[in-house]
This record gives sequence, structure tokens and C-alpha cells, in this order.
Amino acid sequence: MSALSLRSLAKPPRGGDAEELPVSHLGRALTVKGILDTDGEIRIRGTVLGRINADRLVLDAGGRVEGDVVARDVQVGGRMNGRIFALHVTIDSSADVTGRVFHHTIAVAKGARIDGRMPWRPLNYFEKLEQLPEARQ
Repeated sequence: MSALSLRSLAKPPRGGDAEELPVSHLGRALTVKGILDTDGEIRIRGTVLGRINADRLVLDAGGRVEGDVVARDVQVGGRMNGRIFALHVTIDSSADVTGRVFHHTIAVAKGARIDGRMPWRPLNYFEKLEQLPEARQ
């Protein structure tokens, strides 16, 4: 994702008058290795081993992501192992998150499993983020 795309995370969401982009789906039987890019929403029911760049990501219960996620909004209901860089994050009760969640706002449901850190970041953090920091081992 380019610096312009990372900075665009801090822009307000599209208005109601704007044309809505279709929702993309990754089914339960699919595994994707590599980078997924979309300007719209993606719903993950299968497995992604790699990076996801999206406006909105919904990781359904039963879905799994191992890698980084960069999105304006992220909703986690499945298993996430990696880093999330998002303005708004929702972690459902069925979620199992391992890693770091860089966010401006976050909501965590009772029952969610989290092993990691959830550092708050101001809006200008996302505006100045030109590339993702190196992952620590």
C-alpha cells in the first residue's frame, strides 16, 4: 500500500451519496497466500496468509488471518495472528487475537481472547504512516 493509501486512512469515510463499492468475499474453503488489496470491504471466512489492505475488513468467526492488516475499519470475529493498523477496530466475543492492534478507537466484546498489545494512536499517526514498521520477533 502506498504512502498516499496509508494516509487516506485518516480521511473521513465515504458519504452516503458516494457510490458504494461491492463487498468481496473469501469463502471458507479458500486459502490465499500473499497480498490482498481492495478499495472496498472484504469479508474473510477462509484463510489469508499475508497482508490485507482494505477500506473495511470483516474477519468472520471461523476465518483466519496470519499477517498484517491495514484498513479504516476492522471487525474481528475469527482468528487473527499479526498486526492491525486501523482507525476503528471491533473485536467480537468469538475472536482470538494474537499480536498488536494499532487503533484510534476500539471496542472489545466480553469473551474475546487477546494475547498481545492494543496501543492507542492519535489520528495523525495514521496520516504520517508512510510504511509499516518492521515486525518485531
